[in-house]
Amino acid sequence: MKRLATSALAYLIANAVGLLLASLLLPGFSIGVLPFVLVVIVFSVLQAVIGPLMAKVASRHVPQMMGGIALVTIFVGLWITDMLLPGMQIGGISNWLAATLLVWLGSLVATILLPIYVLKSLGPTGARAG
Repeated sequence: MKRLATSALAYLIANAVGLLLASLLLPGFSIGVLPFVLVVIVFSVLQAVIGPLMAKVASRHVPQMMGGIALVTIFVGLWITDMLLPGMQIGGISNWLAATLLVWLGSLVATILLPIYVLKSLGPTGARAG
């Protein structure tokens, strides 16, 4: 159970890093300070649901698309989150494409670095080890 909670927390943090990166670097991409947590949660839930569905459809019908599933999933997740939550604005098509890449890149880097530097430093009881 603790491993699942840690994994979910890491997933939320990774998506938060990606969304924050896009928000800081793209002039038309904005997320309000208060709705940020809700945007991260909704986006992460959408990613967790849409990703496996798109992978299953792609593997059956368009196996060549399997390498780009993460980007397509992020784009669709951003689109649905933008439609559902008024606290997030993405802007024009260039922002949509750049945001997709930045959120993917930020999430990827955070997913790689979190277990190495942050989660590894937590001991079995949740306190700092060493």
